[in-house]
Amino acid sequence: MIMKTLLLLVLSAAQVVSCSTQESPPRLKLVWAEEFSTSGLPDPGIWNYEVGFIRNQEAQYYTEGRPENARIEDGCLVIESRKEDYDGAEYTSASLNTLGKREFFHGRIEVRAKIPTGVGSWPAIWMMGTDIPRVYWPECGEIDVMENVGYEPDRIYATVHTPGSVNNPGLVVRGGHIDIPSPFADFHVYAVEWQSDRLDFFVDGQKYFTYKKDTRYPDYWRFDKPFYLLLNTAIGGTWGGQNGIDDAIFPLRYIIDYVRYYQWE
Repeated sequence: MIMKTLLLLVLSAAQVVSCSTQESPPRLKLVWAEEFSTSGLPDPGIWNYEVGFIRNQEAQYYTEGRPENARIEDGCLVIESRKEDYDGAEYTSASLNTLGKREFFHGRIEVRAKIPTGVGSWPAIWMMGTDIPRVYWPECGEIDVMENVGYEPDRIYATVHTPGSVNNPGLVVRGGHIDIPSPFADFHVYAVEWQSDRLDFFVDGQKYFTYKKDTRYPDYWRFDKPFYLLLNTAIGGTWGGQNGIDDAIFPLRYIIDYVRYYQWE
């Protein structure tokens, strides 16, 4: 069992439990954390579920309130993807988000996680604008803090999506990647530092991609408003399924130790 140590936060005089002793990054103050310190289902005061077949021609059915697919275990959130018949699907998984419950605007958002691997897997840490119910995608903007596809097991991607990047994908560089030997073998800290004119992406403190605001291309920037967080594992789909799905990889367990949000001091 993962041992949790106490991390003191000035958050309404509350204490949050954490298994990491990592200090706040310089110039940043920790203002909110989800440490997954209670057993059972994810906290409904923080997390929503996407349900059904959602996007990208993915093969999984996202379930709600089903511990087989999303649960707190040993101080971590476990998103488990399974090969099973369920409501017309051959696979199940979970996609959790904070829309309407927790939002983020500027600062540093970091997630310590151990990703799953295998051909057909597509775990992600990502964000979208909270105005998505009104303006839809891609007008809401999207920040992909971490994506990995199982047929490229050692490659971590960071990407942004806006109306400009979707309609003219070759005009402005909108993504980067870093190669890490066997990133699925252990936990890593995936982060984005979000300022008024740039997004910097990190793995374990190493910056590997920067996306800058350019006033010449206003359709490439949709990051002057709050965003919400999503955590999910997709199976197959337009990207994750390009080399098919290996049924021998299941069940897959995506393990998230914590989510932390820092603001600039």
